[in-house]
Amino acid sequence: MKITDILSQDTMILSLKATTKEGAIDEMIAKLAEKGKINDSALFKAEIMKREQESSTGIGEGIAMPHAKTSAVNTPTVVFAKSENGLDYESLDGQPAYLFFMIAATDGANQTHLETLAALSRLLIHPDFVNKLRTASSTQEVVDLFDAAQGEAEEIPVESNTTSSQDKPFVVAVTACPTGIAHTYMAEDALKNKAKEMGIDIRVETNGSDGAKNKLTSDEIARANGVIVAADKKVEMARFDGKHVLQTPVSDGIRKPEELINKAVAKDAPIYHSNGEKDTSSDDGQKVSIGSRIYKDLMNGISHMLPFVVGGGILLAFSFLLEQYFPGAKDFTDMLGAISGGKTGAFMFLIPILSGFIAMSIADRPGLMPGMVGGLLAATSDAGFLGGLLAGFLAGYVVLGLKVLFSKLPKTLEGLKPILIYPVLGLLVTGGLMYFVFDPIFSKINLFLVDQLQSLGTANAVILGTVLGGMMAIDMGGPFNKAAYTFAIGVFTSTGNTDGAFMAAVMAGGMVPPLAIALATTIFKNKFTSDERQAGITNYVLGLSFITEGAIPFAAADPLRVITSCVLGSAVAGGLTQFWHINVPAPHGGIFVAGLANHAGLFLLSILIGTVISGLLYGFWKKAI
Repeated sequence: MKITDILSQDTMILSLKATTKEGAIDEMIAKLAEKGKINDSALFKAEIMKREQESSTGIGEGIAMPHAKTSAVNTPTVVFAKSENGLDYESLDGQPAYLFFMIAATDGANQTHLETLAALSRLLIHPDFVNKLRTASSTQEVVDLFDAAQGEAEEIPVESNTTSSQDKPFVVAVTACPTGIAHTYMAEDALKNKAKEMGIDIRVETNGSDGAKNKLTSDEIARANGVIVAADKKVEMARFDGKHVLQTPVSDGIRKPEELINKAVAKDAPIYHSNGEKDTSSDDGQKVSIGSRIYKDLMNGISHMLPFVVGGGILLAFSFLLEQYFPGAKDFTDMLGAISGGKTGAFMFLIPILSGFIAMSIADRPGLMPGMVGGLLAATSDAGFLGGLLAGFLAGYVVLGLKVLFSKLPKTLEGLKPILIYPVLGLLVTGGLMYFVFDPIFSKINLFLVDQLQSLGTANAVILGTVLGGMMAIDMGGPFNKAAYTFAIGVFTSTGNTDGAFMAAVMAGGMVPPLAIALATTIFKNKFTSDERQAGITNYVLGLSFITEGAIPFAAADPLRVITSCVLGSAVAGGLTQFWHINVPAPHGGIFVAGLANHAGLFLLSILIGTVISGLLYGFWKKAI
C-alpha cells in the first residue's frame, strides 16, 4: 500500500491560516470533517488533545504529528499541512513547527494501514526529505516526493536488526507511545540509523498499535551493554532485571538517539530490579513522591474496574426499568439482574478487580491473584470498598516482600518463584491477614461510615453533595473526578442498590459540564467558531449520557473560564440532589436511568439548573470571536 493512499491531495493544506497550536489542530480537523474522513469532530479532537496532554506531538525539527486512534474516524487518513511562517506548537525543542501530519486511525485499523503509517513516520526522520517537503509548492509535488521516497526505501535491502559482531558494543531498545502509530517507529529508525553511524550494533523492539514486533530475546538482553526504554506507556520490564536500563520518553528516542546510545554503552543508567523498585524512580532517575506512586497504583485498579461499573450499572438500570414498567417481562428482567448485580453478575467483580489490579500495578503479574482473592474476601464480608482498597495494596507489597526475600534463591530454583512460591505464599499471607486482622477491623469502620452517611442531616448532606458535584467538573475525568466517583461507588456498593444518594450528586455534577458547553454554543453563537458550535451539539448527547470528557477540548482551549464555570454549576447541581433527597440506584447511565430516581423530575431539574448556571456564566464570560 502506498503512503499516498492515505495521504491524498484532497486532505492537504499547503498554507495554514492558523497562528496557534489549537487553531492548527482545528483547521486540520475541519479538513477531515469536510472530506467525510471523520464522523465526530468533537470526539476526535478530544482524543487528539488527550494525546497532547501526555506529551507534545511537536517532535522538533519543525515537525508536528498530532494523532489519534478512535471510532470517530471513518477511514484511516493523514492530513498534510504547511505553515509558511511557522507557529508555536509547544514543540519539544522549543522551535516553531512548519510541517504538520495529523494522523486519523480507525479503532480497527488493519495491518496494512498500520504498516503504511509506520513507513510514513520513518521517512520524517530524514532531514533532506523534510527540507524538500518544506519547499514543495503543490499537492502533486508532495505526492511525488512521498512516492519516490517510499520507492527508494523499498529498494534498499532490509538489514538485520540484530548484532553482527561480538567485538562491537551491543545495545537493546524498546520504543512505544500511547497510540503506537507514529513516534514508536520514528524512535526505532532514529536509534537504528544513529547506531549504524556510530558503529554500534542495536536491536529495537517496537510496541505499536499492532502489538510488539522484533521482540527481544533473553540472550540478546543478557548480552547487551545496556537497555534503552524510550516509551510513554507501560512496557514489559521484568525481563530487564539486573541490567542498566535507561528509561526516557519516546520523543528522546527521536531527538537524542546518540546521547541515549552513548549512555547505554557506558552503562550510565540505574540498574533495574523487577521487585518493584522501578516505581520509585522517574525517567531521569530522580525519586517520585509516595503519593504519585500510590495514585498510579490506585488508578490502575479503578481503570480496570470501570467497565464492570458501566456495563453492569446500565444493565442493572434497565432491569429496574423493566421491572417497574413491564412486570410481564420477568424472565428477561431476572436475566439482566443476574448478569449485572447480585452474587453472579458484573457487580460481584468490582472489588476483586479493583484489588487485583492495584496489586498487579505494584508487583506485576504475581500480585494479581492474591490481590483479587483479598478483594473477594473484603467484598463477601462487611469490609466492603475500603477493605478492597487495602487488600490490593497489601497483596502488592506482600508479593514485593516475597521477591526480596527469595531474591538470593539459586538459579536452578528460579522457576519455582512464579508457579509456586509467589502464588502460594502470596495468597496465604494476604488471605490470612485479611481474614483474621483487616476484614474484622474494616467491617466495623465500613459499617460505622455507612451509618454516619445514612444519618447525615440535610445541611451536611448538601455540603457533601456540593463538594462531590464540584469535584466532577474540576478535571473532567482526571484524579478529582475519579476520586468523587470512586467515593460514590464505594457508598453505593456498601449500602445496596436502593440507596444511590451520592451517586445522584456525582452523576448530576458529571453531566453538567458538557451540557453547559452545548448550551453556551447554542445561545452565544457569535462567540464560537462553526467547528465549536458543531462540537457543542455533540456535547448535548455526551452530557445526557454522563460522559464528562466531552467538555475536555473546550477546557483545554480556555481552562480558566470553562473549568470555573463548570465547577460552579456542577457544585450547585450536586448540592440540590441532596437538598431534595434524590436517590439514583444505578452507577451510570445519565438521562437513561433518570426514571429510576425516587424524584426523577427533581433530578432532571437539578441538572438543568446547574447547566444553566454554568452555560450562561461561560457564555457571558467568553470573549466574542
